[in-house]
Amino acid sequence: MGSGRTLLVLRHAKAAGEPGVNDIERPLTGGGRRDASAAGRWLLDRGITPDWVLCSSARRARETWAQISAVLGAAAPGQDAVSFEPRLYEAGAQDLLDLVNEQPNEARTLLTVGHNPASGQLVALLTRRLDIAFPACALAVVRVGESWAAAAPGGGELADLWIPRSSELPGPGPR
Repeated sequence: MGSGRTLLVLRHAKAAGEPGVNDIERPLTGGGRRDASAAGRWLLDRGITPDWVLCSSARRARETWAQISAVLGAAAPGQDAVSFEPRLYEAGAQDLLDLVNEQPNEARTLLTVGHNPASGQLVALLTRRLDIAFPACALAVVRVGESWAAAAPGGGELADLWIPRSSELPGPGPR
């Protein structure tokens, strides 16, 4: 694999919608925590680990990263390589791309932990693929070329996509 950059676009795992809870403080559900751990195992199984993380400051995104980080263990980036970024909470797809473009080139694999619709739209913007479903905890692996600054609409290639099994179930029945 060349010296290209790999962007991991992760939508936060399923969060509780408790009435009266401020949106930014919504915690993950039990299923959301399991999905996030499964996403971490999927990354480990493929030998893909981020060396730089941009995570939304919303609680559900921070908890999603905490689950993944715990699974990655020693392979997880250090605290100094994890940025809890308030801009990711309100970001649109172009805002996300702008953030990606600002990242240091020492980072070869960047993980964004964000929200929809922006996360799914960013994947579509980079890959020009409009057929990608992006449910809670979906994780896209996008190759974006030689530098973060050069990541541009249509300039990415979808290398892999993980969707939690809970999202594939038809209807609400238990499995």
